[in-house]
Amino acid sequence: MQTQERAKEHELGNLLRYWRHQRGKSQLDLSLDTGISQRHLSFVESGRSVPSRDLLLIVSETLDTPLRERNVLLLASGYAPVYTEHAWEVPEMAAVTKAIDTVLKQQEPHPALVLDRYWNVIRTNEAAPRFFGSFVGLEARKKPRNLLDLMFDPAGMRPFVEQWEAVAAGLLQRVYRETVGHVTNQTTLELLRGLEKYPGVKELSRIPKAQGPVIPITFVKSGRRSSYFSLITTVGTPQCVTAQELRIECMFPADAGSSCKPVCEDSSLLVREKTRARPV
Repeated sequence: MQTQERAKEHELGNLLRYWRHQRGKSQLDLSLDTGISQRHLSFVESGRSVPSRDLLLIVSETLDTPLRERNVLLLASGYAPVYTEHAWEVPEMAAVTKAIDTVLKQQEPHPALVLDRYWNVIRTNEAAPRFFGSFVGLEARKKPRNLLDLMFDPAGMRPFVEQWEAVAAGLLQRVYRETVGHVTNQTTLELLRGLEKYPGVKELSRIPKAQGPVIPITFVKSGRRSSYFSLITTVGTPQCVTAQELRIECMFPADAGSSCKPVCEDSSLLVREKTRARPV
């Protein structure tokens, strides 16, 4: 038992140092920000003092630690997690789900997707699968479908993206910029390593300076071009892991000439069903 307790203390100290370093904070900086003495913080990191739950919550809030990682800190100290990870169907998520469905519906006839922290598509409006499905066979890709994998895979959207290298470099920058808590965790690193297995990804250079306010993604098929840029929506004051980690990507035409219809030769795919948000 003593060995297990020492292991927990060591793990907690490493975690606290990790998050301090990620935020560029010394123990003195953290002490000034939290009102907790530097001596006490030092004792907690070294395992000489057992922190209270409130101390850990104050420190993690000050360091802007993601909710999922706050639970890890609590577990490392022997406390139960505070922040839940709800399923979409539970009553606690009803207000958030209703708001998401409203955003997805209002985005029609343009694509909108709900992504988790690892770019897995967990919900879409009707336009999104209709649009992407006009380029590739979505039914052949296992769920949850990963948007980055779809964009980088030579058997996916990649052949249909104009100036793919610049677009891909921009997407990689987004991975780092949009990570929860601005920290690239192990699962995100594994996702990036998976993308690097595709040809040409390791050689991607910095994205060129754009002439306009955004770098659009232009999809081309059968001589027809659809150019889009995205707006990203997140929950403003999340109090559960699920709410914090989701984001809605709404695609808007980047020019007046972009079509709102799928680039598809089969007109039957253009028949519109009743607009509704749906899982994917």
